[in-house]
Amino acid sequence: MTSKHRTVLNLLMLVCAMLALSFASVPLYDWFCRVTGYGGTTQAAYAESDVVLDQVIKVRFDGSLTDGMQWDFKPVVRTMVLKIGETGLAFYEAHNPTSRPIAGTANFNVFPFAAGSYFSKIDCFCFELQVLQPGETVQMPVTFFVDPEIREDAEARSIKAITLSYTFYETNVPGEQASLSRPETNRRR
Repeated sequence: MTSKHRTVLNLLMLVCAMLALSFASVPLYDWFCRVTGYGGTTQAAYAESDVVLDQVIKVRFDGSLTDGMQWDFKPVVRTMVLKIGETGLAFYEAHNPTSRPIAGTANFNVFPFAAGSYFSKIDCFCFELQVLQPGETVQMPVTFFVDPEIREDAEARSIKAITLSYTFYETNVPGEQASLSRPETNRRR
């Protein structure tokens, strides 16, 4: 094999490796955010916390929609004060004022970002696709707790308030063939 052939083969292998990494980057980044809480990504929990501290934390709730999403969406209660480790139950309300069914999926995060790995959701409407029929109004629950280990983290221990934010974007109603694009701009409600 000549040096030109080796160079071409090496470049071809490099291109293939870069292509493979580009496809793997999204799931790897998602996994990284969920494990570390990076960017305010919350954690999923399978049970309530075993420990409840005698310290409280304020949780604020925020809701927004991407441009073009025609629902009305807001938290039912804007703030809640809980003991750290105590299970909280909050509701968000969504209304479809249109004459057609609209499906939506919610992106979520918490702020400050350092609290992301300690904010654990036991159950959430954001775990699955939501479909609202014309004129339908629903209340969607989220069950959560703030992990007591937050007080052991040097960066997060001084946090007194956490904001849980959801942004809904429109997706295809199951069975529809039309492809909808996902707008990137948020509209505050």
